[in-house]
Amino acid sequence: MLVLKLRLQRGWSQQQLAELAGLSVRTVQRIEAGQPASAESLKSLAALFEIDFAALSPEPATMTTDPNLAVHPDEALAMRQVRRLRRFYSHAFLYVFVVGALALVNYFHTSHRLWVGWVALGWGIGLLAHAVTTFEFLPFLGPDWEKRQIEKRLGRKL
Repeated sequence: MLVLKLRLQRGWSQQQLAELAGLSVRTVQRIEAGQPASAESLKSLAALFEIDFAALSPEPATMTTDPNLAVHPDEALAMRQVRRLRRFYSHAFLYVFVVGALALVNYFHTSHRLWVGWVALGWGIGLLAHAVTTFEFLPFLGPDWEKRQIEKRLGRKL
């Protein structure tokens, strides 16, 4: 999360960060998602961001005390929500683009049979399910429900 925060503070895209650090875009994506990174990748990022290598190390003993480098829980939650929202909007854009292209193909090649409707309906149901989870339309499965379930299993308050 710290790499994501530092990247966003500088207004860089993942592509720009990868080029500046000499890493692949996929490596940057993995690191931002919280997956482990090699020491070389972390050293490259630390040098680029001009911070101590230990601040990027995943070990708890090396966590930074600099408040500007700390990722607060509310920031981490907001970052996750924005990523979920971006994935949904990408999905919706792809749906409109592909179904629109298929509608043109359907109209010009087999206009006597409307097969594109089945594609739109099936994919539309998937898009609707994605919207329900992204925007939390079902309150009984939202964050409050998750908290209650965790507390129930722990037998104490969080």
